[in-house]
Amino acid sequence: MDNKKWFKEEAKFGLMIHWGLYSLLAGEYKGQRMDMIAEWAQSYFRIPNAEYEKLTAAFNPVYFDAEEWVKLAKDAGMNYMVVTSKHHDGFCMFKSDYDHYNVVDATPFGRDVIAELSAACQKHNLKFGLYYSQELDWHEPHGGGYFPSHLNVCDTHWTNNWDFPDDAAKNYEICFRRKILPQLTEILTKYGDLCLLWCDTPHQITPAQSQEIRDLVKSLQPNCLLNSRLGNGLGDYCAMGDNEIPEEEMGTALVEAPTTLNDTWGFKYYDDNWKDADEVIRLKEHLNSRGVNYLLNVGPDHLGRIPAPALDILREVGRRLKG
Repeated sequence: MDNKKWFKEEAKFGLMIHWGLYSLLAGEYKGQRMDMIAEWAQSYFRIPNAEYEKLTAAFNPVYFDAEEWVKLAKDAGMNYMVVTSKHHDGFCMFKSDYDHYNVVDATPFGRDVIAELSAACQKHNLKFGLYYSQELDWHEPHGGGYFPSHLNVCDTHWTNNWDFPDDAAKNYEICFRRKILPQLTEILTKYGDLCLLWCDTPHQITPAQSQEIRDLVKSLQPNCLLNSRLGNGLGDYCAMGDNEIPEEEMGTALVEAPTTLNDTWGFKYYDDNWKDADEVIRLKEHLNSRGVNYLLNVGPDHLGRIPAPALDILREVGRRLKG
């Protein structure tokens, strides 16, 4: 089936997973807790790369089991999974020949997380998509987001201006050629069919660069959908704002609502503000009735465990959806 038709008619409910080095910090650094989403820890605390890189020595998620994650999604009644292959910190959860700052080469774990999840999704007939931060990359001197006055919530900077303070000297095109395009080529050629590529936070990226990513994706995987956060109006479908729940009917438009099960995307050990099964089912029915897919996120911890409350909630959702 064409993925646009699948996305509109069958996708309905998906599992998003934010997982990376930030899961080790779990929202806390040097005795301070952060007020915002946990995967932004490096920027929030302005942690130098030389310090943040030390997390790689401790990243050894011995309880990670790709099949358990995929079975959880299936048990919850979900039809697809989207996993962070690279978030804004620049660390890759796959083996990359273009940057050894990745889970295989830089950690004692030494396993390709994306490869294992791709294989498990294929085995259990779950559609597989990948999140890739195509512009922000705090590990790169020329990572994007450096236009003047670019601030996220809590006055957190989009660009790494603690290690690389001269924003005027930055040129995203260098990062784009050196890292972004080569790594996109890797994930599009090494991990089987992708139902979608989930881009994020376009700021610097030009229409020509967005088009080049689109052309690359369509040349390697013609059926792979791109979300609107590719930038410059070149996505195949609209990704709503984070936790944005629309009221309007979407008609024939392709729309997805990315949401969190608690208040964070990456793991934060003290965030216990979980939506219960009633609320998850209410939101699913609300969104699906308006033609919107419900992409619900969980953040595993540094050992590869999905938090127990999330497991309980999603399993209860699945039991009730199946009647």
